[in-house]
Amino acid sequence: MLDYLRVASAVPKLSVADTNYNTQEICAKIMEASSEGVDVIVFPELCITGYTCGDLFLQSTLLTKSSQALSTIIMTSRRYSQIIIVGTPLKLAGQLYNCACVINRGRLIGIVPKTFMPNYNEFYEKRWFTSSASLELDSVSASELDLYCSKDYDIPVGSELLFSINNKVTFGIELCEDLWTPLPPSTFLAINGAEIIFNLSASNETIAKREYRRNLVIQQSARNICGYVYCSAGDDESTQDLIFSGHSIIAENGTLIKENSKNIDSDYVLSTDLDYGKIAHDRIKNKSFADCRDMYGDVAPVRVIKIMNEELLCGNGELAYVNKLPFVPASMEHRLKRCLNIFEMQVGGLKKRLEVTKSKPVIGISGGLDSTLALLVAVKAVMELGRPLTDCIGITMPCFGTTDRTYNNSLKLMEALGITSVEINIKEACQVHASDIGFDLAEKSVTYENIQARERTQVLMDYANRVGGLVVGTGDLSELALGWCTYNADHMSMYGVNASIPKTLIRWMISSISEFDVFTGCADILNDIIDTPISPELLPPDETGKIAQKTEDLVGPYPLHDFFLYYMLRYGFAPEKIYTLAKKAFADEFDSETILKWLKTFYRRFFTQQFKRSCIPDGVKVGSICLSPRGDWRMPSDAASAIWLEEVENLE
Repeated sequence: MLDYLRVASAVPKLSVADTNYNTQEICAKIMEASSEGVDVIVFPELCITGYTCGDLFLQSTLLTKSSQALSTIIMTSRRYSQIIIVGTPLKLAGQLYNCACVINRGRLIGIVPKTFMPNYNEFYEKRWFTSSASLELDSVSASELDLYCSKDYDIPVGSELLFSINNKVTFGIELCEDLWTPLPPSTFLAINGAEIIFNLSASNETIAKREYRRNLVIQQSARNICGYVYCSAGDDESTQDLIFSGHSIIAENGTLIKENSKNIDSDYVLSTDLDYGKIAHDRIKNKSFADCRDMYGDVAPVRVIKIMNEELLCGNGELAYVNKLPFVPASMEHRLKRCLNIFEMQVGGLKKRLEVTKSKPVIGISGGLDSTLALLVAVKAVMELGRPLTDCIGITMPCFGTTDRTYNNSLKLMEALGITSVEINIKEACQVHASDIGFDLAEKSVTYENIQARERTQVLMDYANRVGGLVVGTGDLSELALGWCTYNADHMSMYGVNASIPKTLIRWMISSISEFDVFTGCADILNDIIDTPISPELLPPDETGKIAQKTEDLVGPYPLHDFFLYYMLRYGFAPEKIYTLAKKAFADEFDSETILKWLKTFYRRFFTQQFKRSCIPDGVKVGSICLSPRGDWRMPSDAASAIWLEEVENLE
């Protein structure tokens, strides 16, 4: 199950107080959204009449015509499967209410009146409308509303209504000003089960208000762990004293998913897919949300209306944006800022550890990405502590698989940074050890590789003991996930600065540091390191002296594995959904067979390599995903992967 709800915010053309014209435009937008497979479409506040009718709201002609218009929209809905939410004035129990009407398949299935009425200069809704807080009835008949229907029926009314679609996803509704209050109705709707909130609004435009409104929606979706669809009245409203912008915002769990591009806008449908599977996962994981529900859920009890329609929730999420590098911000501006912020956190973590232990950082320098980033972190930490750069000790340890490129880059980088540079060739030590255990070095097996890896770690640890040092770990999150590290070798250190940073992000980290010239004179060296193929360099170079052992040829492309890791750990998605998302994200890069091949590898390695993650060293967490056994990821080392691999085997 892919768990997508296709939503649309529709801002139709409008003629103030002309209900016939407005109804035609609303129905046209319903048809347009239907062609896009939309499940729920929401329109602006009071869109049937127009928000800016003023005292015309008290005219019986307008109210009669708005009821007739509502009937027309209800009848039109018979031709479509989608749920329609429109705004209109309704007379209930002798008072006039600003309402959201929920329609599906030829029936008005619920009415949500607005709760909070603005009463400041440019808006004075209390002049015409009554708050839902004053409404005593909980239902109204279709005949009382003068709706055209062959058979009378009761319609639930109230601000506390929730709407459940096929028992899979639930939504709630609030109107404009409701969101701007200290305790928005959507907060209580969310803690009582609403995963999606729809807001019918009419918010005028003033300087800087668009940004404030956007932030308000995003923050509400973050606090409530929900999707939020905001639809505001367009520029066809009266401009007698104000201008309306037609601002539409769709957010999910604190992330802006989609927004109309024009500052002053109308006559459009903005649609996308919301992933309510993400919302459900985060609500399970976030115990503060559950505690809030337990404490305040009874403050505003809800009523749930079930909408059973097998034509809904059939989307595959094709309108949802999927970033193929989920750990890396999509925009360059955000990417640079994020990378430098992460670098500061890494430096802060190591700086504290060096300060407490009164030690010097000791790092194994290979000329690869991971050790380069760890070295840059260590150098910056030493600088911020006010110590001489020579306190930072880099050790390069060439052996059987070392190439000239990585060897020279490691030496040049240490020299450019001005640190203490140490070279210890470990070939002879590895040969002696191989002889001691009766191993023939002509056999290029895992033993051949791990002899080198463990010898390097022994050198680092013992050298650190000799100089009062602390071994800084270089291993990254991707390697920990795949177990692509030698147990008690590069797997071990005294503090791991890269422990929660995936391989795909490390490239951008070094690139950002280079671009901002954090370390003067190092840019050319750093750029060449970025371009070097990823390799543990534990097998001899090829006949031309170049790297022969390329990690991604053996375990698979890191962009794919980081993608799998993100969606498995961050949202708990099943293999089927991860596979579907990966096919979409990497359509221009990998075919389905390749993605499936490496997905199998990912699950197999992730489960079998947990024993390495169960005893990793301390390391600073910088993002939402970390594999530390002390809090972020607790998993039995002998857990079976059978049911995950079975699902993968059945994928096509």
